[in-house]
Amino acid sequence: MAPPSLRILLPAALVVLAAASLLVGVGDAGGPEILLASRVPRTLALILAGAGMAVAGVIMQLVAQNRFVEPSTAGTAESATLGMLLVTLLAPGAPVVVKMLAATASALAGTVLFLRILRAMPLRARLTVPLVGIMLGGVVGAASTFIAYRNDMLQFLGTWQAGDFSTVLRGRYELLWLAALLTLAAYAMADRITIAGLGRDAAINLGLDHRRVVAAAIAIVAMITAVTIATVGAIPFLGLVVPNLVAMVAGDNLRRSLPLVAASGAGLLLLCDVLGRVIRFPYEIPVGTMMGVVGSALFLVLLLRRDSRHA
Repeated sequence: MAPPSLRILLPAALVVLAAASLLVGVGDAGGPEILLASRVPRTLALILAGAGMAVAGVIMQLVAQNRFVEPSTAGTAESATLGMLLVTLLAPGAPVVVKMLAATASALAGTVLFLRILRAMPLRARLTVPLVGIMLGGVVGAASTFIAYRNDMLQFLGTWQAGDFSTVLRGRYELLWLAALLTLAAYAMADRITIAGLGRDAAINLGLDHRRVVAAAIAIVAMITAVTIATVGAIPFLGLVVPNLVAMVAGDNLRRSLPLVAASGAGLLLLCDVLGRVIRFPYEIPVGTMMGVVGSALFLVLLLRRDSRHA
C-alpha cells in the first residue's frame, strides 16, 4: 500500500505541473484564444499520453514477467510506426482513425511476435528479455527506415519516432481520449492481469483463462501505443521507469498501483514538457528528447539499484 502522503502529494504535484504547462510558453498565456486552442489541448494531451504509456508499460511488465520491458523495448512502438508508414504509403488520404487501426494491428503483431520469441527462449535472464525486444525493434525500425527512404517519406517517419506536442491543437489530440478509456479498461481487469503476471501455470491453477487475459492485455497495450504514436509520436522510457518507481512504494498489485502509475506517468511527461520549453526559451526541446534523457538516467539508477541488491 502506498504511503498516505504520496496519495496527497502526487495529485497536488500533478495540478502544479498542469498549471505550469498552461502558463509556460511563447505568447500571452492569458489570452483565451491561446488557452483554448493550444495550451489546454496540449496539457490534456500530455496527461492522457503520459498516463496511457505508463499503464501500457506496467501491463507489459506483468505479461512478460520482466521489469525492464515496455513498448519501446519490446518492438511494440516500432511495429506501430511501421503500420502507420504502410497505411500512409498505400492509402495517403486515409483518416487518422484508419491509420491508428493499422498501427494497432501492426503493434499487436509485433508484441505477439516478441512474446512468442520469449516463450521459445530456454533462459530468460533479467536483461536478456529487453535486449531481445530492442533487437526486434531494431529490425522493424530498419525495415521502416528502408521503406521510408525508398518512398521519400523519412520526414513522416521522423515525426512518428519523436514525441512532440508542439503541434497539438484543439481538434488534433482528441484521439488520445481513447487511451483514457483503455486505462479504465485495464483498471477493470487489473486483478486478472495481476494473476496472469504470476505465470501461465499459476494463473490456470487459480482458475484464470490465461490466454484470453493476456490477449486482452496486449490488445490494450497495442492500442494505447498506436493512439499515442498516431497523435504525438513515440515516447521512450516512460513505460519503463514509472512502473518501477511506483512498485518501490506501492508493490505489484495492479489494482492498487495502477492509479499511481497513471498519475506518475502524466506528471513525469508534464515535467519533461515544461523543462523542454524552459531550457532554451523561447525555443522548445521535443518531449521525446527530454524523456529520452530523463528516462535513460532514471533507468540507469534503477538498474544499478537492483544490481546492488543482488550483489
